[in-house]
Amino acid sequence: MNEHDIPETPAASRIWFRDAQYGLMIHWGLYALLGGEWKGRRMPFIGEWAQQYFRIPNAEYRALARAFNPVCFDADEWVRLARDAGMKYLVVTAKHHDGFALFRSRVSDFNVVDATPFGRDVVGELAEACRRHGIRLGLYYSQDLDWSDPDGGGYRTGKTWCGGAGWWTNNWDFPDASKKDFSRYFERKAKPQVEELLTQYGDLCLVWFDVPFTISLEQSRELYALVKRHQPGCLVNSRIGNGVGDYGSADDNQIPDDDKGPALFETPATLNDTWGYKPFDQNWKSAAEVARIREHLRVRGVNYLLNVGPDPLGRIPAPAADILRAAAPGAPAEARAR
Repeated sequence: MNEHDIPETPAASRIWFRDAQYGLMIHWGLYALLGGEWKGRRMPFIGEWAQQYFRIPNAEYRALARAFNPVCFDADEWVRLARDAGMKYLVVTAKHHDGFALFRSRVSDFNVVDATPFGRDVVGELAEACRRHGIRLGLYYSQDLDWSDPDGGGYRTGKTWCGGAGWWTNNWDFPDASKKDFSRYFERKAKPQVEELLTQYGDLCLVWFDVPFTISLEQSRELYALVKRHQPGCLVNSRIGNGVGDYGSADDNQIPDDDKGPALFETPATLNDTWGYKPFDQNWKSAAEVARIREHLRVRGVNYLLNVGPDPLGRIPAPAADILRAAAPGAPAEARAR
């Protein structure tokens, strides 16, 4: 399918997104087991980057899957929280940069069903719960970075982050960038897994891509066309890369001051200072601050996608749940003051 054959995104999808205004993002995976700590060290920055920050070899990181058994995970509980908080959609990390998938994949057995004692399809259970409770489901998919794959992206940037302690690519297991070919990963894993997500879980409201450092314009267009071929009404965020997408994603925790007019736009933000679970990060925004930011964004035509990171047992931290409920539109002012 070329760009001229891509079905036009239905107006109803754009109207829904603008009206939704408020969504829950969830970062969850093997990194929750680490909670920002590894072999006596504690990391600053964001917990879902633990493998990268500590440079954990894939063999050791994959072994964590044998300990991932979140017996307290309850998809209905997560979705009811989003509903009670006044949120209209939920976006969960179907696959983050570590390459571990929260769904059963024929492409890679590095997934929650095949590699863990838990053995349940998290994305599938959330899809069913969203349908039961009237919440729309969106899926995050890291289309560029994948530290589990020798051809995963990020190797062309030459940039570090985490104060110089982290790289975007896996250069400890796969140190020779000259041997990496992103197109092999794109064809072997990224495209097939995105297609699985589009065909296995019913209607999605959006696919949330991220960090397009390596992906080419042609590949961004190809991935966008893949989404639209299977689900024309599914929106795609701008982090698919190269100017492609249906709506703009702000930088992390960026709160725009300008009115976005008719453009669709969203701010992804954290409730504390991390996306993935870190028990020692208790720097929670107050309910009043959440409500203030949501209103600031609403009047400027910007959706607020607010993130929490569940713990290794599958529980959303109690302080986060309390704040989200207290910040719900229509919640008593005294509840937000606590």
